Amino acid sequence: MKLTGIKVLDLSRFLPGPHLAMMMADHGAEVIKIEDTRFGDPARVIGPKSSGQTVYYRNANRGKKSLSVDLKSEEGRELFMRLAEGSDVVLETFRPGVVDRLGIGYGDVAERAPQVVYCSISAFGQDGPYRDKPAHDLSVCALAGISSLSVDENGMPNMPCMPPTDMGGSLMAFAGILMALVGRARNGKGDYLDMSMYDSVISWTPHVAGKALAEGRASNPRAERTQGGAAFYRPYAVKGGDYITLGGSEMKFVTNFLTAMGREDLIDVAKQPPGEPQAALHDYLAETFLTKSRDEWIEWFQGKDICFAPVLNMVEAFENEHLKAREMLLYDEAGNAHLGIPIKFSKEPGRVVMEAPELGADTEEIARGLGLSVEEVAQLRDAGVLRCA
Repeated sequence: MKLTGIKVLDLSRFLPGPHLAMMMADHGAEVIKIEDTRFGDPARVIGPKSSGQTVYYRNANRGKKSLSVDLKSEEGRELFMRLAEGSDVVLETFRPGVVDRLGIGYGDVAERAPQVVYCSISAFGQDGPYRDKPAHDLSVCALAGISSLSVDENGMPNMPCMPPTDMGGSLMAFAGILMALVGRARNGKGDYLDMSMYDSVISWTPHVAGKALAEGRASNPRAERTQGGAAFYRPYAVKGGDYITLGGSEMKFVTNFLTAMGREDLIDVAKQPPGEPQAALHDYLAETFLTKSRDEWIEWFQGKDICFAPVLNMVEAFENEHLKAREMLLYDEAGNAHLGIPIKFSKEPGRVVMEAPELGADTEEIARGLGLSVEEVAQLRDAGVLRCA
């Protein structure tokens, strides 16, 4: 696999860092998840469980080993440093300054392990006015202007269905780590990455930043092409309480639909700017879609070259034939569900290891691998420095 031979120390929690490290594990990296000795990653207890583990934790931490260690202790820090000396990547998602106070920041690690690519993911980065501001995805979206782009009919920002800054930060950091590893192969030197969820999502806005950057004015979401202002790029209610979407406002799709409906007179309306100029077309589509059920519209659109899709709930989505064909849902022997691998290589495909470690499951093995005796491991366990499952 592409990352076989790469060793990662994963100090991260929740979603951005663990998901990144899991993607590396899926492609062959050895990933050691380093957790505290009391509770471990909060994702262990968030959301529904199957076979004793939460779906959230399992699908962000499969294929890893778990080392449970007290990094506030001198012995715990030394164990971490010894691990770092034989590692390629260190990943952390603490608030800025925490790893430095623990004595395991990049400066400390680089002295003993100059080959390490050290990545910090935080809400706003390691510097700047917001550096120490506590935040999760929703607050970062708000300060990045993203929340203002999706509103209800009263102008109230909607709750995002996905965490764009969490996953944006994860994917941008993933790219940065791989770039640093490529650079290290050339010059033999590690590097430090200061990755901000805020920076990441800001960089994802070229398609919606036009009015702000070119005209100095805020967007009106309901008059924007990708926020519902374009009649052929938005959801619609259908008969029976379900929803469908039109997802392509290119004129070829518009012409195909309106011609099939015998409403060629509305084609010119679709050429108008989004928002109020397209109101007549929007009203026609809203009324038309209410005349049939979702299944009836699925059948009507079959074979027509029009960007259309029914709105599926999550159960329907995971039962979808295309998702299954793409192997994006897998099951282990106990029947637990695992999300598949989205990065698909033809020559060296990734592999899902369908196990996520219990807290401290690999502590003794890892400690013994660093040269500690059985007695020394027991002493550190009894002193609270280590937790063994």
